[in-house]
Amino acid sequence: MPYDPFKHHRRSIRLKGYDYSQAGAYFVTICAQNRECLFGEIVNGEMQLNDAGKMIVRWWNELSNKFMTFEPDAFVVMPNHIHCIIVIVDVGMTLRGHPDDGQPHRAAPTLGDIIEWFKTMATNEYIRGVKQLGWKPFDKRVFQRNYYEHIVRNERELNAIREYIENNPANWAADMDNLKNVRQLQSPKIVGDYLRDVGIL
Repeated sequence: MPYDPFKHHRRSIRLKGYDYSQAGAYFVTICAQNRECLFGEIVNGEMQLNDAGKMIVRWWNELSNKFMTFEPDAFVVMPNHIHCIIVIVDVGMTLRGHPDDGQPHRAAPTLGDIIEWFKTMATNEYIRGVKQLGWKPFDKRVFQRNYYEHIVRNERELNAIREYIENNPANWAADMDNLKNVRQLQSPKIVGDYLRDVGIL
């Protein structure tokens, strides 16, 4: 099978050695598999959620109930991806011994734990929607295997990213995740490219 950069892009995009359970703000992008438009459409610069898109919003709202360290911030569902800012707050959770082996295990969930739970729950409901409600079928998985993140370093970045997320539907025609634009790229882009394009980095 020939190399396809969109299917075979598997290099790690996490920051080596960084503790992703520590308090901080993270700009996250989660894409649908093959960037298929599963969650609705843009009409006159505004996102019109279909039932699957509304389901995504419900599971986003459930994250606060599942994870005590999770704090929601800016969030938008686009036709084929999700942009959000996830804030992890310090609630005093520390390393503790596991009851089975006595070895230390981190009590605080990582950013990856939060995202994987969200993707799992949304995927399970999407599968039910396909089987029972006629939602658009997907290719092998609802979401791409990985996700893109950027550690927010300061208030200026935070405010600029919030503005970028808020304006994302209106800028869909030029969005890098719009398939019309993605097919023109030579390789997949990471979150840092979003930030450079909007003048944050």
